Amino acid sequence: MTIRPGLPAVAVLALAAACGGRAPAPAPAPAPAPAPGAARAGVTAPAITEGDLRVRLGIVAHDSMLGREAGGAGNVKATDYVAAELARLGLEPAGENGTYFQTVPLVRKGPRPDGWLRAGGRELRLGPDYAYLGGLGPIPIADHAEFTGVQAVYGGRVGDTVSVIPPEQAAGKLVVVGAPRGRDGRPAFGFDPRLLQRYRDAKAVAFAVLDIAPPELRAYLTRPQTTLAKAEEAPPAPKLGPLLIFATAEAASTILGRPVEGALPGSTGQAVDARLGITEGPVPFPARNVVAVLRGSDPARRATYVALGAHNDHVGTAAEPVDHDSLRAFNRVMRPQGAEDQPGEPTAEQSARIRALRDSLRRARPPRPDSVYNGADDDGSGTVALLEVAEAMAAAPRPRRSVLFVWHTGEEIGLYGALWYTDHPTVPRDSIVAALNSDMIGRGRAEDTPGGGPGYAQLIGSRRLSTQLGDLVETVNREGGHGFTFDYQFDAPGHPQQFYCRSDHYAYARYGIPVTFFTTGSHTDYHQLTDEPEYIDYAKLHGVTRLIHDLALRVANLDARPVVDGPVAGPEAECKQ
Repeated sequence: MTIRPGLPAVAVLALAAACGGRAPAPAPAPAPAPAPGAARAGVTAPAITEGDLRVRLGIVAHDSMLGREAGGAGNVKATDYVAAELARLGLEPAGENGTYFQTVPLVRKGPRPDGWLRAGGRELRLGPDYAYLGGLGPIPIADHAEFTGVQAVYGGRVGDTVSVIPPEQAAGKLVVVGAPRGRDGRPAFGFDPRLLQRYRDAKAVAFAVLDIAPPELRAYLTRPQTTLAKAEEAPPAPKLGPLLIFATAEAASTILGRPVEGALPGSTGQAVDARLGITEGPVPFPARNVVAVLRGSDPARRATYVALGAHNDHVGTAAEPVDHDSLRAFNRVMRPQGAEDQPGEPTAEQSARIRALRDSLRRARPPRPDSVYNGADDDGSGTVALLEVAEAMAAAPRPRRSVLFVWHTGEEIGLYGALWYTDHPTVPRDSIVAALNSDMIGRGRAEDTPGGGPGYAQLIGSRRLSTQLGDLVETVNREGGHGFTFDYQFDAPGHPQQFYCRSDHYAYARYGIPVTFFTTGSHTDYHQLTDEPEYIDYAKLHGVTRLIHDLALRVANLDARPVVDGPVAGPEAECKQ
Protein backbone atom coordinates (compact mmCIF):
# COMPACT_ATOMS: atom_id res chain seq x y z
CA MET A 1 0.00 0.00 0.00
CA THR A 2 1.32 3.44 -0.84
CA ILE A 3 2.19 5.72 2.04
CA ARG A 4 -0.41 8.24 3.12
CA PRO A 5 0.59 11.88 2.68
CA GLY A 6 0.93 12.52 6.40
CA LEU A 7 3.81 14.92 6.92
CA PRO A 8 2.98 18.64 6.92
CA ALA A 9 4.67 19.39 3.59
CA VAL A 10 4.11 15.96 2.15
CA ALA A 11 0.39 16.33 2.58
CA VAL A 12 0.53 19.26 0.22
CA LEU A 13 3.11 17.90 -2.19
CA ALA A 14 1.69 14.37 -2.22
CA LEU A 15 5.31 13.26 -1.92
CA ALA A 16 4.79 10.54 0.60
CA ALA A 17 3.63 8.04 -1.98
CA ALA A 18 7.03 8.37 -3.58
CA CYS A 19 8.93 8.30 -0.30
CA GLY A 20 8.60 4.54 -0.37
CA GLY A 21 11.09 4.39 -3.23
CA ARG A 22 14.58 3.61 -1.94
CA ALA A 23 17.87 3.74 -3.75
CA PRO A 24 19.28 0.24 -4.13
CA ALA A 25 21.98 -0.51 -1.58
CA PRO A 26 23.94 -3.62 -0.73
CA ALA A 27 22.00 -5.80 1.67
CA PRO A 28 23.49 -7.93 4.40
CA ALA A 29 24.52 -11.33 3.06
CA PRO A 30 21.25 -13.30 3.13
CA ALA A 31 20.79 -16.90 4.03
CA PRO A 32 20.42 -19.10 0.94
CA ALA A 33 17.05 -18.32 -0.63
CA PRO A 34 14.57 -21.01 -1.53
CA ALA A 35 14.95 -21.43 -5.27
CA PRO A 36 12.16 -19.71 -7.24
CA GLY A 37 11.23 -23.12 -8.61
CA ALA A 38 11.05 -24.75 -5.16
CA ALA A 39 7.28 -25.06 -5.33
CA ARG A 40 7.65 -27.21 -8.45
CA ALA A 41 9.15 -29.98 -6.36
CA GLY A 42 5.77 -30.58 -4.75
CA VAL A 43 6.19 -28.16 -1.84
CA THR A 44 2.72 -26.70 -2.42
CA ALA A 45 -0.53 -28.55 -2.95
CA PRO A 46 -3.75 -27.62 -4.79
CA ALA A 47 -5.59 -26.83 -1.56
CA ILE A 48 -5.12 -23.40 0.03
CA THR A 49 -3.12 -24.07 3.20
CA GLU A 50 -1.19 -22.13 5.79
CA GLY A 51 1.88 -24.20 4.99
CA ASP A 52 1.76 -23.29 1.31
CA LEU A 53 1.36 -19.60 2.12
CA ARG A 54 4.32 -19.79 4.48
CA VAL A 55 6.51 -21.47 1.84
CA ARG A 56 5.56 -18.98 -0.85
CA LEU A 57 6.03 -15.95 1.39
CA GLY A 58 9.45 -17.25 2.42
CA ILE A 59 10.39 -16.97 -1.24
CA VAL A 60 8.70 -13.68 -2.17
CA ALA A 61 9.76 -11.78 0.98
CA HIS A 62 13.29 -13.20 1.23
CA ASP A 63 16.29 -10.87 1.50
CA SER A 64 17.49 -12.10 -1.88
CA MET A 65 14.53 -10.29 -3.48
CA LEU A 66 16.09 -6.97 -2.34
CA GLY A 67 12.76 -5.45 -1.40
CA ARG A 68 11.20 -5.98 -4.88
CA GLU A 69 11.59 -2.34 -5.91
CA ALA A 70 9.85 -1.63 -9.22
CA GLY A 71 12.47 -1.31 -11.93
CA GLY A 72 15.04 -3.16 -9.82
CA ALA A 73 16.69 -6.57 -10.00
CA GLY A 74 14.74 -7.92 -7.02
CA ASN A 75 11.40 -7.16 -8.61
CA VAL A 76 12.47 -9.01 -11.74
CA LYS A 77 13.32 -12.04 -9.59
CA ALA A 78 9.95 -11.86 -7.84
CA THR A 79 7.98 -11.55 -11.07
CA ASP A 80 10.00 -14.38 -12.61
CA TYR A 81 8.94 -16.56 -9.69
CA VAL A 82 5.26 -15.67 -10.09
CA ALA A 83 5.38 -16.32 -13.84
CA ALA A 84 7.14 -19.66 -13.37
CA GLU A 85 4.42 -20.76 -10.95
CA LEU A 86 1.67 -19.72 -13.35
CA ALA A 87 3.31 -21.77 -16.09
CA ARG A 88 3.56 -24.75 -13.74
CA LEU A 89 -0.13 -24.42 -12.90
CA GLY A 90 -1.12 -24.22 -16.57
CA LEU A 91 -2.73 -20.77 -16.58
CA GLU A 92 -2.83 -18.93 -19.90
CA PRO A 93 -0.32 -16.12 -20.39
CA ALA A 94 -2.23 -12.84 -20.74
CA GLY A 95 0.55 -10.29 -20.91
CA GLU A 96 2.28 -9.06 -24.06
CA ASN A 97 3.51 -11.13 -27.00
CA GLY A 98 2.27 -14.42 -25.61
CA THR A 99 4.05 -14.00 -22.25
CA TYR A 100 2.92 -13.51 -18.67
CA PHE A 101 4.51 -10.05 -18.58
CA GLN A 102 3.30 -6.56 -19.42
CA THR A 103 6.11 -4.03 -19.28
CA VAL A 104 5.23 -0.74 -17.56
CA PRO A 105 7.30 2.16 -18.96
CA LEU A 106 8.97 3.55 -15.87
CA VAL A 107 11.79 6.08 -15.92
CA ARG A 108 14.21 7.29 -13.27
CA LYS A 109 14.32 11.06 -12.76
CA GLY A 110 16.81 13.04 -10.73
CA PRO A 111 18.88 16.23 -10.59
CA ARG A 112 21.20 16.73 -13.54
CA PRO A 113 24.71 15.58 -12.62
CA ASP A 114 26.39 18.67 -14.06
CA GLY A 115 24.16 21.13 -12.24
CA TRP A 116 25.25 23.76 -9.75
CA LEU A 117 24.00 26.60 -7.55
CA ARG A 118 26.29 29.49 -6.55
CA ALA A 119 25.63 32.47 -4.32
CA GLY A 120 28.10 35.29 -3.68
CA GLY A 121 30.82 33.26 -5.39
CA ARG A 122 30.32 30.22 -3.15
CA GLU A 123 29.13 26.92 -4.63
CA LEU A 124 26.46 25.17 -2.59
CA ARG A 125 26.33 21.37 -2.41
CA LEU A 126 23.40 19.40 -3.76
CA GLY A 127 22.13 17.24 -0.90
CA PRO A 128 23.88 18.70 2.15
CA ASP A 129 22.93 22.32 1.33
CA TYR A 130 19.94 22.16 -0.98
CA ALA A 131 17.65 19.91 -3.02
CA TYR A 132 14.99 20.61 -5.57
CA LEU A 133 11.80 18.96 -6.72
CA GLY A 134 11.85 20.13 -10.31
CA GLY A 135 8.41 19.13 -11.51
CA LEU A 136 8.37 15.61 -10.01
CA GLY A 137 5.38 16.39 -7.85
CA PRO A 138 1.80 17.35 -8.73
CA ILE A 139 2.13 21.08 -8.04
CA PRO A 140 2.78 23.55 -10.90
CA ILE A 141 6.52 24.17 -10.87
CA ALA A 142 9.33 24.30 -13.42
CA ASP A 143 11.64 21.35 -14.04
CA HIS A 144 14.76 23.42 -14.76
CA ALA A 145 16.33 26.81 -14.11
CA GLU A 146 19.40 28.41 -15.69
CA PHE A 147 20.37 31.95 -14.83
CA THR A 148 23.32 34.19 -14.01
CA GLY A 149 23.46 37.12 -11.62
CA VAL A 150 19.87 36.78 -10.43
CA GLN A 151 19.11 38.86 -7.34
CA ALA A 152 18.06 37.02 -4.20
CA VAL A 153 15.31 38.54 -2.09
CA TYR A 154 13.77 37.53 1.21
CA GLY A 155 10.07 36.93 0.69
CA GLY A 156 9.01 36.39 4.30
CA ARG A 157 8.29 33.19 6.16
CA VAL A 158 5.73 30.42 5.82
CA GLY A 159 2.62 31.20 7.82
CA ASP A 160 3.09 34.98 7.80
CA THR A 161 0.56 36.04 5.21
CA VAL A 162 0.69 39.72 6.18
CA SER A 163 4.31 40.66 5.56
CA VAL A 164 5.26 38.48 2.57
CA ILE A 165 6.44 40.51 -0.38
CA PRO A 166 4.10 41.27 -3.30
CA PRO A 167 4.43 39.27 -6.53
CA GLU A 168 5.97 42.12 -8.52
CA GLN A 169 8.85 42.36 -6.05
CA ALA A 170 9.65 38.67 -6.66
CA ALA A 171 9.51 38.70 -10.47
CA GLY A 172 12.77 37.58 -12.02
CA LYS A 173 14.42 36.93 -8.65
CA LEU A 174 15.30 34.00 -6.42
CA VAL A 175 12.92 34.26 -3.48
CA VAL A 176 14.04 32.88 -0.10
CA VAL A 177 11.20 31.89 2.23
CA GLY A 178 11.87 31.29 5.92
CA ALA A 179 10.60 28.38 7.97
CA PRO A 180 7.38 28.80 9.93
CA ARG A 181 7.55 29.12 13.68
CA GLY A 182 6.43 26.25 15.86
CA ARG A 183 4.52 26.52 19.11
CA ASP A 184 7.80 27.10 20.94
CA GLY A 185 8.64 30.01 18.65
CA ARG A 186 11.52 28.17 16.97
CA PRO A 187 11.73 27.33 13.25
CA ALA A 188 9.59 24.32 12.32
CA PHE A 189 9.16 22.36 9.15
CA GLY A 190 6.45 23.67 6.86
CA PHE A 191 5.66 24.53 3.26
CA ASP A 192 3.02 26.62 1.49
CA PRO A 193 2.42 25.87 -2.23
CA ARG A 194 0.38 29.04 -2.55
CA LEU A 195 3.62 31.00 -2.44
CA LEU A 196 4.73 29.21 -5.60
CA GLN A 197 1.61 30.48 -7.31
CA ARG A 198 2.08 33.92 -5.80
CA TYR A 199 5.67 34.07 -7.06
CA ARG A 200 5.08 32.28 -10.37
CA ASP A 201 7.20 34.89 -12.20
CA ALA A 202 10.21 34.30 -9.95
CA LYS A 203 13.18 32.32 -11.23
CA ALA A 204 13.09 30.04 -8.19
CA VAL A 205 11.65 29.88 -4.68
CA ALA A 206 13.87 28.45 -1.93
CA PHE A 207 12.26 27.33 1.33
CA ALA A 208 14.77 27.33 4.20
CA VAL A 209 13.53 24.07 5.75
CA LEU A 210 15.76 21.27 4.43
CA ASP A 211 17.72 20.78 7.65
CA ILE A 212 14.51 20.42 9.68
CA ALA A 213 12.61 18.32 7.11
CA PRO A 214 11.49 14.82 8.11
CA PRO A 215 14.05 12.16 7.13
CA GLU A 216 11.63 10.56 4.64
CA LEU A 217 11.24 13.83 2.76
CA ARG A 218 14.97 14.55 2.77
CA ALA A 219 15.60 11.08 1.39
CA TYR A 220 12.98 11.61 -1.30
CA LEU A 221 14.38 14.97 -2.35
CA THR A 222 18.00 13.87 -2.53
CA ARG A 223 17.59 10.59 -4.45
CA PRO A 224 16.48 9.81 -7.99
CA GLN A 225 12.81 8.89 -8.19
CA THR A 226 10.87 6.54 -10.42
CA THR A 227 7.78 7.59 -12.37
CA LEU A 228 5.80 6.72 -15.46
CA ALA A 229 7.31 7.82 -18.76
CA LYS A 230 5.40 10.51 -20.59
CA ALA A 231 3.57 9.50 -23.74
CA GLU A 232 5.67 10.19 -26.80
CA GLU A 233 2.85 12.05 -28.46
CA ALA A 234 2.39 14.38 -25.49
CA PRO A 235 3.25 18.00 -26.34
CA PRO A 236 6.03 19.71 -24.39
CA ALA A 237 4.75 21.00 -21.07
CA PRO A 238 4.65 24.78 -20.80
CA LYS A 239 6.61 26.62 -18.12
CA LEU A 240 4.37 26.33 -15.10
CA GLY A 241 6.13 28.37 -12.45
CA PRO A 242 9.40 28.79 -10.57
CA LEU A 243 11.80 26.01 -9.66
CA LEU A 244 11.12 24.77 -6.13
CA ILE A 245 14.26 24.55 -3.96
CA PHE A 246 14.59 23.28 -0.40
CA ALA A 247 17.63 24.77 1.35
CA THR A 248 19.13 24.49 4.79
CA ALA A 249 18.99 27.58 6.98
CA GLU A 250 22.75 27.99 6.52
CA ALA A 251 22.53 27.75 2.73
CA ALA A 252 19.60 30.16 2.65
CA SER A 253 21.61 32.58 4.78
CA THR A 254 24.50 32.30 2.30
CA ILE A 255 22.10 33.16 -0.52
CA LEU A 256 20.81 36.18 1.39
CA GLY A 257 24.21 37.21 2.75
CA ARG A 258 22.66 37.42 6.24
CA PRO A 259 20.91 35.07 8.66
CA VAL A 260 17.45 34.04 7.52
CA GLU A 261 16.16 34.47 11.04
CA GLY A 262 15.81 38.19 11.50
CA ALA A 263 15.81 39.09 7.81
CA LEU A 264 13.15 41.58 6.78
CA PRO A 265 10.78 40.83 3.90
CA GLY A 266 12.01 42.60 0.80
CA SER A 267 15.65 42.73 1.85
CA THR A 268 17.95 41.82 -1.03
CA GLY A 269 20.73 39.28 -0.98
CA GLN A 270 23.51 37.90 -3.14
CA ALA A 271 23.69 37.51 -6.88
CA VAL A 272 22.91 33.88 -7.64
CA ASP A 273 23.97 31.71 -10.58
CA ALA A 274 22.30 28.38 -11.28
CA ARG A 275 22.13 25.51 -13.73
CA LEU A 276 19.59 23.13 -12.30
CA GLY A 277 17.31 20.64 -13.96
CA ILE A 278 15.89 17.14 -14.00
CA THR A 279 17.36 14.36 -16.12
CA GLU A 280 15.46 11.27 -17.15
CA GLY A 281 16.64 7.77 -18.00
CA PRO A 282 15.29 4.23 -18.07
CA VAL A 283 15.00 2.19 -14.90
CA PRO A 284 17.81 -0.38 -14.53
CA PHE A 285 15.54 -3.41 -15.03
CA PRO A 286 12.14 -3.99 -16.63
CA ALA A 287 9.13 -3.09 -14.50
CA ARG A 288 6.52 -5.76 -15.16
CA ASN A 289 2.94 -6.59 -14.42
CA VAL A 290 2.33 -10.34 -14.37
CA VAL A 291 -0.93 -11.33 -16.06
CA ALA A 292 -2.63 -14.71 -16.49
CA VAL A 293 -6.08 -16.09 -17.23
CA LEU A 294 -7.93 -19.14 -15.96
CA ARG A 295 -10.37 -19.73 -18.82
CA GLY A 296 -14.03 -20.12 -17.86
CA SER A 297 -16.20 -23.09 -18.75
CA ASP A 298 -19.32 -21.34 -20.06
CA PRO A 299 -19.06 -20.42 -23.77
CA ALA A 300 -21.51 -17.56 -23.19
CA ARG A 301 -19.53 -16.06 -20.30
CA ARG A 302 -15.89 -17.08 -20.69
CA ALA A 303 -15.17 -13.83 -22.54
CA THR A 304 -15.95 -11.93 -19.32
CA TYR A 305 -13.60 -11.80 -16.35
CA VAL A 306 -13.38 -11.48 -12.61
CA ALA A 307 -10.07 -9.72 -11.96
CA LEU A 308 -7.99 -10.64 -8.91
CA GLY A 309 -5.13 -8.28 -8.10
CA ALA A 310 -2.20 -7.72 -5.77
CA HIS A 311 0.99 -5.70 -6.15
CA ASN A 312 4.30 -7.46 -6.69
CA ASP A 313 6.59 -4.57 -5.65
CA HIS A 314 7.80 -3.09 -2.39
CA VAL A 315 10.24 -0.29 -1.58
CA GLY A 316 13.67 -1.80 -2.06
CA THR A 317 16.55 -1.37 0.38
CA ALA A 318 17.76 1.19 2.89
CA ALA A 319 20.90 3.21 2.31
CA GLU A 320 22.38 1.98 5.61
CA PRO A 321 21.59 -1.12 7.68
CA VAL A 322 20.04 -0.69 11.12
CA ASP A 323 19.58 -3.10 13.99
CA HIS A 324 16.28 -4.84 13.33
CA ASP A 325 15.24 -5.39 16.94
CA SER A 326 16.20 -1.91 18.13
CA LEU A 327 14.11 -0.44 15.33
CA ARG A 328 11.16 -2.66 16.15
CA ALA A 329 11.35 -1.81 19.85
CA PHE A 330 11.33 1.90 18.98
CA ASN A 331 8.43 1.51 16.57
CA ARG A 332 6.32 -0.56 18.95
CA VAL A 333 6.33 2.42 21.30
CA MET A 334 6.61 5.41 18.96
CA ARG A 335 5.12 4.20 15.66
CA PRO A 336 2.37 1.66 16.44
CA GLN A 337 1.03 2.13 12.89
CA GLY A 338 4.43 2.21 11.19
CA ALA A 339 4.71 4.81 8.45
CA GLU A 340 1.20 6.04 9.28
CA ASP A 341 2.72 7.60 12.42
CA GLN A 342 5.33 10.34 12.59
CA PRO A 343 7.20 9.92 15.86
CA GLY A 344 8.58 12.72 17.94
CA GLU A 345 11.29 12.52 20.58
CA PRO A 346 10.51 9.82 23.16
CA THR A 347 9.66 10.95 26.65
CA ALA A 348 11.58 9.47 29.57
CA GLU A 349 8.78 6.96 30.13
CA GLN A 350 8.72 6.01 26.45
CA SER A 351 12.50 5.66 26.36
CA ALA A 352 12.33 3.27 29.29
CA ARG A 353 9.71 1.15 27.50
CA ILE A 354 11.82 1.08 24.34
CA ARG A 355 14.88 -0.07 26.29
CA ALA A 356 12.88 -2.78 28.05
CA LEU A 357 11.57 -4.12 24.74
CA ARG A 358 14.99 -4.01 23.13
CA ASP A 359 16.61 -5.74 26.08
CA SER A 360 14.02 -8.52 26.02
CA LEU A 361 14.80 -9.11 22.35
CA ARG A 362 18.53 -9.01 23.05
CA ARG A 363 18.14 -11.83 25.53
CA ALA A 364 16.55 -13.94 22.80
CA ARG A 365 19.11 -13.28 20.02
CA PRO A 366 22.14 -11.18 19.11
CA PRO A 367 21.89 -7.97 17.06
CA ARG A 368 20.87 -8.50 13.43
CA PRO A 369 21.62 -5.70 10.95
CA ASP A 370 18.89 -5.24 8.36
CA SER A 371 18.69 -3.15 5.19
CA VAL A 372 16.01 -4.94 3.12
CA TYR A 373 12.41 -3.77 3.10
CA ASN A 374 11.03 -7.29 2.67
CA GLY A 375 7.38 -6.24 2.47
CA ALA A 376 6.08 -9.55 3.81
CA ASP A 377 2.65 -8.09 4.48
CA ASP A 378 2.92 -5.24 1.97
CA ASP A 379 2.21 -6.91 -0.38
CA GLY A 380 3.93 -10.25 -0.15
CA SER A 381 0.75 -11.45 1.55
CA GLY A 382 -1.47 -10.50 -1.38
CA THR A 383 1.05 -11.81 -3.90
CA VAL A 384 1.17 -15.29 -2.40
CA ALA A 385 -2.58 -15.34 -1.72
CA LEU A 386 -3.25 -14.90 -5.45
CA LEU A 387 -0.86 -17.73 -6.28
CA GLU A 388 -2.69 -20.00 -3.86
CA VAL A 389 -6.06 -19.01 -5.32
CA ALA A 390 -4.74 -19.67 -8.83
CA GLU A 391 -3.43 -23.09 -7.79
CA ALA A 392 -6.71 -24.06 -6.14
CA MET A 393 -8.81 -22.93 -9.11
CA ALA A 394 -6.54 -24.61 -11.65
CA ALA A 395 -7.06 -27.97 -9.90
CA ALA A 396 -10.85 -27.67 -9.65
CA PRO A 397 -13.76 -27.52 -12.10
CA ARG A 398 -13.64 -24.21 -13.93
CA PRO A 399 -16.12 -21.43 -13.06
CA ARG A 400 -18.43 -20.12 -15.77
CA ARG A 401 -16.55 -16.85 -16.26
CA SER A 402 -12.83 -16.51 -16.73
CA VAL A 403 -10.62 -15.30 -13.90
CA LEU A 404 -7.99 -12.68 -14.67
CA PHE A 405 -4.99 -12.61 -12.32
CA VAL A 406 -2.86 -9.46 -12.30
CA TRP A 407 0.17 -8.87 -10.11
CA HIS A 408 0.75 -5.12 -10.57
CA THR A 409 4.14 -3.43 -10.29
CA GLY A 410 4.84 0.14 -9.16
CA GLU A 411 2.03 0.36 -6.61
CA GLU A 412 4.33 1.79 -3.98
CA ILE A 413 5.38 4.72 -6.16
CA GLY A 414 1.98 5.77 -7.42
CA LEU A 415 -0.21 2.78 -8.48
CA TYR A 416 1.64 2.90 -11.80
CA GLY A 417 1.26 -0.75 -12.76
CA ALA A 418 -2.49 -0.79 -12.15
CA LEU A 419 -3.01 2.54 -13.87
CA TRP A 420 -1.01 1.32 -16.86
CA TYR A 421 -2.85 -2.00 -17.01
CA THR A 422 -6.32 -0.45 -16.87
CA ASP A 423 -5.32 2.15 -19.47
CA HIS A 424 -3.74 -0.60 -21.64
CA PRO A 425 -5.65 -3.77 -20.71
CA THR A 426 -4.77 -7.10 -22.28
CA VAL A 427 -8.42 -8.13 -22.26
CA PRO A 428 -11.30 -5.83 -23.25
CA ARG A 429 -11.77 -3.44 -20.34
CA ASP A 430 -15.56 -3.66 -20.47
CA SER A 431 -15.34 -7.45 -20.14
CA ILE A 432 -14.06 -7.15 -16.53
CA VAL A 433 -17.14 -7.50 -14.32
CA ALA A 434 -15.43 -6.95 -10.95
CA ALA A 435 -11.95 -6.44 -9.47
CA LEU A 436 -10.94 -7.88 -6.09
CA ASN A 437 -7.75 -6.37 -4.68
CA SER A 438 -5.60 -7.90 -1.91
CA ASP A 439 -3.06 -5.66 -0.19
CA MET A 440 -1.71 -6.31 3.31
CA ILE A 441 -3.91 -9.24 4.34
CA GLY A 442 -1.60 -10.99 6.81
CA ARG A 443 -1.94 -9.09 10.08
CA GLY A 444 -4.85 -7.49 11.96
CA ARG A 445 -4.14 -8.88 15.43
CA ALA A 446 -5.23 -6.93 18.50
CA GLU A 447 -1.69 -5.60 18.94
CA ASP A 448 -1.64 -4.53 15.28
CA THR A 449 -4.91 -2.65 14.97
CA PRO A 450 -7.45 -1.31 17.49
CA GLY A 451 -10.30 -3.79 17.48
CA GLY A 452 -8.17 -6.42 15.76
CA GLY A 453 -8.40 -10.13 16.35
CA PRO A 454 -8.80 -13.50 14.58
CA GLY A 455 -11.91 -12.43 12.64
CA TYR A 456 -10.82 -8.88 11.88
CA ALA A 457 -10.57 -7.60 8.30
CA GLN A 458 -11.23 -4.32 6.55
CA LEU A 459 -13.38 -3.89 3.44
CA ILE A 460 -12.93 -0.80 1.31
CA GLY A 461 -14.87 0.24 -1.77
CA SER A 462 -17.13 -2.81 -1.77
CA ARG A 463 -20.39 -0.86 -2.14
CA ARG A 464 -19.14 2.33 -3.78
CA LEU A 465 -19.94 1.21 -7.31
CA SER A 466 -22.07 -1.89 -6.77
CA THR A 467 -24.30 -2.48 -3.79
CA GLN A 468 -24.78 -6.00 -5.10
CA LEU A 469 -21.05 -6.77 -4.91
CA GLY A 470 -20.81 -5.37 -1.38
CA ASP A 471 -23.75 -7.46 -0.25
CA LEU A 472 -22.27 -10.54 -1.93
CA VAL A 473 -19.06 -10.24 0.11
CA GLU A 474 -21.11 -10.39 3.30
CA THR A 475 -23.18 -13.29 1.96
CA VAL A 476 -20.15 -15.37 0.99
CA ASN A 477 -18.53 -14.67 4.35
CA ARG A 478 -21.65 -15.79 6.21
CA GLU A 479 -22.67 -18.76 4.09
CA GLY A 480 -19.10 -20.03 3.78
CA GLY A 481 -18.53 -19.89 7.54
CA HIS A 482 -15.46 -17.68 7.10
CA GLY A 483 -16.18 -15.90 10.38
CA PHE A 484 -14.97 -12.41 9.53
CA THR A 485 -16.33 -9.24 11.05
CA PHE A 486 -15.64 -6.49 8.55
CA ASP A 487 -14.44 -3.07 9.61
CA TYR A 488 -15.85 -0.46 7.22
CA GLN A 489 -14.64 2.66 9.02
CA PHE A 490 -11.74 3.25 6.62
CA ASP A 491 -14.14 3.25 3.67
CA ALA A 492 -15.94 6.33 4.97
CA PRO A 493 -15.94 9.26 2.52
CA GLY A 494 -13.32 11.78 3.54
CA HIS A 495 -11.54 9.44 5.97
CA PRO A 496 -8.13 11.08 6.58
CA GLN A 497 -6.13 7.90 5.91
CA GLN A 498 -7.52 7.75 2.35
CA PHE A 499 -7.19 3.99 1.94
CA TYR A 500 -9.68 3.97 -0.94
CA CYS A 501 -7.17 5.97 -3.01
CA ARG A 502 -4.03 4.16 -1.91
CA SER A 503 -4.10 0.76 -3.57
CA ASP A 504 -4.57 -0.71 -7.02
CA HIS A 505 -8.35 -1.22 -6.96
CA TYR A 506 -8.92 2.47 -7.65
CA ALA A 507 -7.37 2.14 -11.12
CA TYR A 508 -10.26 -0.21 -11.97
CA ALA A 509 -12.96 1.71 -10.12
CA ARG A 510 -12.29 4.90 -12.08
CA TYR A 511 -13.46 3.00 -15.18
CA GLY A 512 -16.69 1.89 -13.50
CA ILE A 513 -15.54 -1.65 -12.64
CA PRO A 514 -16.97 -2.69 -9.24
CA VAL A 515 -14.19 -3.29 -6.71
CA THR A 516 -13.55 -4.69 -3.28
CA PHE A 517 -10.31 -4.01 -1.45
CA PHE A 518 -9.39 -6.62 1.17
CA THR A 519 -6.88 -5.61 3.83
CA THR A 520 -6.19 -6.29 7.49
CA GLY A 521 -4.84 -2.77 7.99
CA SER A 522 -1.69 -1.00 9.06
CA HIS A 523 0.62 -2.05 11.88
CA THR A 524 3.93 -1.18 13.46
CA ASP A 525 5.91 -2.83 10.65
CA TYR A 526 4.11 -1.01 7.81
CA HIS A 527 6.76 0.37 5.40
CA GLN A 528 9.47 -0.50 7.88
CA LEU A 529 12.52 -2.75 7.63
CA THR A 530 10.74 -5.03 10.09
CA ASP A 531 7.92 -6.15 7.76
CA GLU A 532 9.17 -9.76 7.78
CA PRO A 533 7.51 -13.17 7.30
CA GLU A 534 8.06 -13.99 10.98
CA TYR A 535 5.39 -11.46 12.02
CA ILE A 536 2.66 -12.68 9.66
CA ASP A 537 -0.49 -14.22 11.13
CA TYR A 538 -0.68 -17.22 8.79
CA ALA A 539 -4.08 -18.31 10.09
CA LYS A 540 -5.46 -14.86 9.19
CA LEU A 541 -3.74 -14.89 5.80
CA HIS A 542 -5.19 -18.34 5.13
CA GLY A 543 -8.68 -17.21 6.09
CA VAL A 544 -8.65 -14.08 3.91
CA THR A 545 -7.23 -16.05 0.98
CA ARG A 546 -10.03 -18.62 1.22
CA LEU A 547 -12.64 -15.84 1.39
CA ILE A 548 -11.25 -14.17 -1.74
CA HIS A 549 -11.22 -17.53 -3.51
CA ASP A 550 -14.85 -18.23 -2.63
CA LEU A 551 -16.01 -14.71 -3.52
CA ALA A 552 -14.23 -14.85 -6.88
CA LEU A 553 -15.94 -18.14 -7.68
CA ARG A 554 -19.34 -16.75 -6.67
CA VAL A 555 -18.95 -13.70 -8.92
CA ALA A 556 -17.58 -15.83 -11.75
CA ASN A 557 -20.66 -18.08 -11.59
CA LEU A 558 -23.29 -15.30 -11.50
CA ASP A 559 -25.81 -15.26 -14.34
CA ALA A 560 -25.31 -11.52 -14.83
CA ARG A 561 -22.46 -9.18 -14.01
CA PRO A 562 -22.75 -7.18 -10.75
CA VAL A 563 -24.99 -4.16 -11.22
CA VAL A 564 -23.22 -0.80 -11.14
CA ASP A 565 -25.44 1.57 -9.18
CA GLY A 566 -22.86 4.00 -7.80
CA PRO A 567 -21.19 7.05 -9.35
CA VAL A 568 -18.26 6.49 -11.72
CA ALA A 569 -15.48 9.06 -11.41
CA GLY A 570 -13.97 8.56 -14.86
CA PRO A 571 -10.41 7.69 -15.85
CA GLU A 572 -9.02 11.23 -15.58
CA ALA A 573 -10.73 12.17 -12.32
CA GLU A 574 -8.77 12.71 -9.13
CA CYS A 575 -9.50 10.01 -6.58
CA LYS A 576 -11.69 11.14 -3.69
CA GLN A 577 -11.83 9.21 -0.47
